[in-house]
Amino acid sequence: MKIETERLVITEFDLSMAEDVHKNSLDEDTRRFVPDEVFETVEEAKETIEFLMSCYETGEGPLVYPILIKGGANIGYVQLVPIEEGFEVGYHVAKKYTGQGYATEALLALIQFAKSEKNLDKIYGICVSDNVASKRVLEKCGFKKEYEGVGDYQGESMKIARYSLVF
Repeated sequence: MKIETERLVITEFDLSMAEDVHKNSLDEDTRRFVPDEVFETVEEAKETIEFLMSCYETGEGPLVYPILIKGGANIGYVQLVPIEEGFEVGYHVAKKYTGQGYATEALLALIQFAKSEKNLDKIYGICVSDNVASKRVLEKCGFKKEYEGVGDYQGESMKIARYSLVF
């Protein structure tokens, strides 16, 4: 899979990306909002990449794709994760690259992929309620808030915001 936008390339992981994945995962936003996606060592990142690569082969499980700046850095990821109701999107851009519209650009590309390649007619976005930046990205991409309150987030009960996008 390879998607190109004006500034980005969204593709599949390979093991050469382990160092970047490790470094991108260490910022304070990752630790605060998605602590299960912090990789303290390159080896931890490599093990996760191996698992994610196996998901491409089966088409099941989380479908996570790195975001690369054209001609440059690996800056984060976008993902489609199966949930009970269908699929949830996710995304993360390393702190050094936030505030430049990369997450919105990458998520819009993933939405088009979900519509055309996965034949989805609705997707969800769920984030911690105080993750204002993630809420803004979802809203810029056309998602509508369905719920805000206490709910399950990565196996824990916390205040979340749940959005959906119908195609």
